[in-house]
Amino acid sequence: MESIKSTALEPTPRDLAGLPLLQRAARLLPVYGLPILTVSLLVLFSVLLPATFPTMLNLRSVLGDKSIICILALAATVPMMAGRIDLTVGYGIVMWHVLAISLQTHYGFGWLTAILIVLALGMMLGLINGLLVEIARIDSFIATLGTGTVLYALALWHTGGRQVIGALPADFTMLYASSLFGLPIAAFYVLAVSVVLWIVADYLPIGRMLYAIGANQRAAELNGIRTHRFVIGAFVTSGLLGAFAGIVLAAKLRIGQASVGLEFLLPALVGAFLGSTTIRPGRVNVWGTVVGVTILAVGISGIQQFGGAFYVEPLFNGTTLLVAIGIAGYAQRRRAIGPTAPRQVQSNEKGGS
Repeated sequence: MESIKSTALEPTPRDLAGLPLLQRAARLLPVYGLPILTVSLLVLFSVLLPATFPTMLNLRSVLGDKSIICILALAATVPMMAGRIDLTVGYGIVMWHVLAISLQTHYGFGWLTAILIVLALGMMLGLINGLLVEIARIDSFIATLGTGTVLYALALWHTGGRQVIGALPADFTMLYASSLFGLPIAAFYVLAVSVVLWIVADYLPIGRMLYAIGANQRAAELNGIRTHRFVIGAFVTSGLLGAFAGIVLAAKLRIGQASVGLEFLLPALVGAFLGSTTIRPGRVNVWGTVVGVTILAVGISGIQQFGGAFYVEPLFNGTTLLVAIGIAGYAQRRRAIGPTAPRQVQSNEKGGS
């Protein structure tokens, strides 16, 4: 069962050929509108807040804080390519960061072994989600909501509602605390994951097949694509990335608690959905997701430095999502209107002759 559709709406060179400048700009607005808005916000906040916003300290803070959300958003992007949604990216990180710490502090595992166990369990969660969606034929929203809730309950049971505290090896905490070229190492995790997913999605057959499934699963099956295998693989990849985000969060917090993690769910999903409204509107894409998370990070950071209240972040997330979806809807209407006019003219010409 499909939860979302994946249909590219970006104009082709043929669509743009012969259009006046203003009409061409209107067609390209959904493609580049969000990156342009992001740059505009950067300039605006840098001018209004010259002492605090355009600083290396603020850059490091934003990159460090939002890197985990970006990894989760990229994790959610992979099943979305196939028209599915994975809510366990938000629920799973609760369990994974607690488990990464408790395996070391309570059960005596080495930090590398603990990481491998968490990654393996994340992939297992993705496999379960994929089997529920593809074999049991449960809608992905319902299936992942159910497994995510169960996982959250297991995290509460595992911690007993208390914090998981203990001495962690320096090698483990440096997974988040270290820097590269003066920037937080977590930002380079995002870059590495983004490049790998971009190559797979845009240049390898796997990506094309996932997009084909997301656009029309029945047509993909008739063309010989083993849809079950690719969808299950997408969920396994999402589970792996979600577990990795949990490990990075554990290295950041150094304590585990079941009350931490769920606040990442909304911004991660908003970032992934925003990604489907830019670069390649109508189709989730890697760089669109990165831009979506970036504009959320920039906007929230600037507004908070103006003294925004505690409710600013969810308000900004929701408002930005609505605006972006409105832009995508405008692009879809323009695309639906555009091709019809030439055919009507052509039919009139045939009638007249």
